[in-house]
Amino acid sequence: MEKKEIFRIEVAAGDSGKRLDKFAAEKMHDKFSRAFLQRLIRDGNVLVDGEPRKNHYEIRSGERVEIELPAPSEFDVMAEKIPLDIVYEDDQLLVVNKSSDMVVHPAPGNYSGTLVNALLAHCKDLSGVGGVKKPGIVHRLDKGTSGLLVVAKTDQAHRFLAKQFKAKTARRVYIAVVKGVVQYDNGIIDAPIGRDRRDRMKMAVDFESESAREATTRYHVLKRFKDATVIELTLGTGRTHQVRVHMAHLGHPVLGDARYGTASGLKRPMLHAKTIGFIHPVTKKFMEFSSELPADMKKLIAAKKGMV
Repeated sequence: MEKKEIFRIEVAAGDSGKRLDKFAAEKMHDKFSRAFLQRLIRDGNVLVDGEPRKNHYEIRSGERVEIELPAPSEFDVMAEKIPLDIVYEDDQLLVVNKSSDMVVHPAPGNYSGTLVNALLAHCKDLSGVGGVKKPGIVHRLDKGTSGLLVVAKTDQAHRFLAKQFKAKTARRVYIAVVKGVVQYDNGIIDAPIGRDRRDRMKMAVDFESESAREATTRYHVLKRFKDATVIELTLGTGRTHQVRVHMAHLGHPVLGDARYGTASGLKRPMLHAKTIGFIHPVTKKFMEFSSELPADMKKLIAAKKGMV
């Protein structure tokens, strides 16, 4: 039987007085919808200092909020006819250009409308290595991140591709618009990433924790503006939220990233997985694919160009 998952958040002074459901939605926005969290609160699965509270309860500084997800039950992932931007496809794999508002696989609060739902409608055969809830998924992108990811159709392809990601031989390049003016044209961020000790909903650079894992990101400045920088980032490792955490650590958080910086009036982090490269599991030839920046990032960059 699978264990229940519990998220614990301590209320900071700046959040005092907020409604419980609003606070939970702000802290968990890239994981669950507000409607799903409201249902958890109504069902008594959200506690404040050990006591169930209602959605409109006003939280106070120093209180501890616990969000408990019921143990997941087995469910059938339904095929849904959702348009997909397929960059490449053969009998072993697909390369998909994911939109920023699409979740990769079903999870609490997002059981439909995901990339997996769309893939099942597009092709009946997907790798089962990732389990019933993640068929074909070799790696993932955050909901707010757009761009390329590779999907395996066969178990052989899944294992072969997964080895490349683990061995750091797969090539992944991102484009981001970050806050402030990055000083150096090129650099390497070599800083281990682990769970944030003060906020378990976040990741953080941590040089002391034994559980923090090695993480490296190379960057190259493409364009500087008065208050922002367009930057290219190549992953040496693939840690959770790696680009977002590393850029925040550098003092230049990704614009639109409310979790690690500031929303800046934007609807999502200005982060795009532009290029992906890997060795094909059957032909053994290296393949690389690139995608254009999405419209919202192009629009932001154009606006920055117009600033004096």
